[in-house]
Amino acid sequence: MVSGVGVYGLAGWALDRWLGTTFLVAIGILIGAGFGIYMTYARFNKASQ
Repeated sequence: MVSGVGVYGLAGWALDRWLGTTFLVAIGILIGAGFGIYMTYARFNKASQ
């Protein structure tokens, strides 16, 4: 989960620097957290079946 937040947060930060915006880092962190939660759920849900 932490790596998803880090990777997508970094991508959002890079896009903010490139485009001159200030909101993409927050969106990247939220998307990374969402993907991390989903991947954790999918992994442990498959193991319990």
